[in-house]
Parts: sequence; structure tokens; C-alpha cells
Amino acid sequence: MKIGLVSDTHSYLDPTIFDYFKDCDEIWHAGDFGNVTIYDQLNAFKPTVGVYGNIDGIDVRIVLKEDLIIEREGLKIYFTHIGGSPGKYPARVKQQMALHKPDVFVCGHSHILRVVSDPSYKNMLYLNPGAAGKEGFHKMRTLLRFEINAGKITNMQVIELGLRGKQI
Repeated sequence: MKIGLVSDTHSYLDPTIFDYFKDCDEIWHAGDFGNVTIYDQLNAFKPTVGVYGNIDGIDVRIVLKEDLIIEREGLKIYFTHIGGSPGKYPARVKQQMALHKPDVFVCGHSHILRVVSDPSYKNMLYLNPGAAGKEGFHKMRTLLRFEINAGKITNMQVIELGLRGKQI
């Protein structure tokens, strides 16, 4: 299963995302869509799962939840937008992790790309794709693309979309 992971689009959907995700089976969005049109465009292209973020209005919140647990190819994945980082998870996130014991944790919000194993949670894989939109303090707009096969994540790729103020 091929996955395209994006976050923090903030109402801007770079058209190159469709090229980068053309071979993906699903798109995952870690919140801050900006508006429901972004979700609708992604979901019309490929099946899209995700969570709402702190900037998302009622239009997104009636379609998506704050927290999402899914299973894919033998992995349990937990999504939330404001997830903190390894060693600095909010109490609400720690409660969800204790309850669901995910293999993979997906979040956004920080606009900081980070992929790391968290030994505090049995080497749970922490995924934050950074930010793909033009709003925020990040310099480079980023995505992640990877494969899940029989409980393993492989072929992890970081995709740079270009500088925040420019499109490629």
C-alpha cells in the first residue's frame, strides 16, 4: 500500500501534490486543511483520511474528527493534529496512546518535518510531514511518501515542494 502524507495545507493545495501522489493508494492529511474544499479535492483524487486541525472551521470539523485510529497492512495508526513530539506529548495524546497502543503516530501543527522512532512507546514511528501550505514560519514546504507492506513501513521519501513563498 502506497501512502502520501501531507499536513498544514492552510487552504493552499500545491498542484504538484497530484503528481507526487499519483501512484498512492491513499492520502493521509494530519490537519489544518484550511477549508473543506482541500479535503474534497484530495478525496476526489485518491481516498483521503485525516483529522481536523486548530485552524479548521466547522466545514472541516463536520467531515473529520480530532482523533482517528485506523489499521493498514497490520499497523495501527493514530492521527491527531496537535500531537507534540517524542518526550513532549500532550496529556490527551498520551491517554490515547495508552488506550490504543499505536504502531504509528501521525501529527502536524509544528510545521517541522520529523520522522523518528519513539522508544518510549515500543519504537512507535512518529511521522510529521511538515507543512505543505504557504502559511507559517517554515521555509520549505514538504510531504512524505512511503509504502506499508505486511506491517512494515518502507521506501520513506521526503518531498520538497519548494520555498514557502514560491511554487515550483
